[in-house]
Amino acid sequence: MHGFITKHMALSGKEQREMDAGKILPLVEQFYTLQGEGYHTGKAAYFIRLGGCDIGCHWCDTKLSWNPGLFPPVAAQAIVEKARGAGVKDIVITGGEPLMYNLTLLTSLLKEEGFTIYLETSGAHPMRGVFDWICLSPKQDKPPLPAIYGKADELKVIVETAEDLVWAEENARKVEPGCHLFLQPEWSRRREILPVIIEYIKKHPVWRISLQTHKYMRIP
Repeated sequence: MHGFITKHMALSGKEQREMDAGKILPLVEQFYTLQGEGYHTGKAAYFIRLGGCDIGCHWCDTKLSWNPGLFPPVAAQAIVEKARGAGVKDIVITGGEPLMYNLTLLTSLLKEEGFTIYLETSGAHPMRGVFDWICLSPKQDKPPLPAIYGKADELKVIVETAEDLVWAEENARKVEPGCHLFLQPEWSRRREILPVIIEYIKKHPVWRISLQTHKYMRIP
């Protein structure tokens, strides 16, 4: 595991067991906004961001979430109770890397409230939970587990250089035929890499482009 991730704040034995069971989770933030990227761009959604990541992409725009020790554990029930007042039934669980945790309880409680649950994941950890939509965003430093490819509804590959298009195609060959394929320019290099992506999609129209529209709109 990379050095940038640290252990949670000193947890008692009981708290550690509750964390392992998904009864408590390191909550970074909960907020209501518009989905900014991928297949559901523009849709109003309530986000639940969990802390902890063992990949550490240098271009990550949520590096604060990497260290779960910064975020005191919150009861899954409390997370759901806060989400209940969001005014929308679409929930996006993101991170960090949310599949580092057992999300069975959290997602079960959300389903009881009638939420539709979307997951944003690198796929590098086993899937524990119930999800209506899975966005797989694979990372080369820690590739997805083979089992997740067949469950992905959406494949979203971040493109920093033209070489990343080879990685994108490697992953596209592993998902199911109905999976939606997206290429997304890495934000800090968007001016340089966007023309490359555009030309690539024109030649390979099975792909679509994903832009981080929330950054253009300056919303969370």
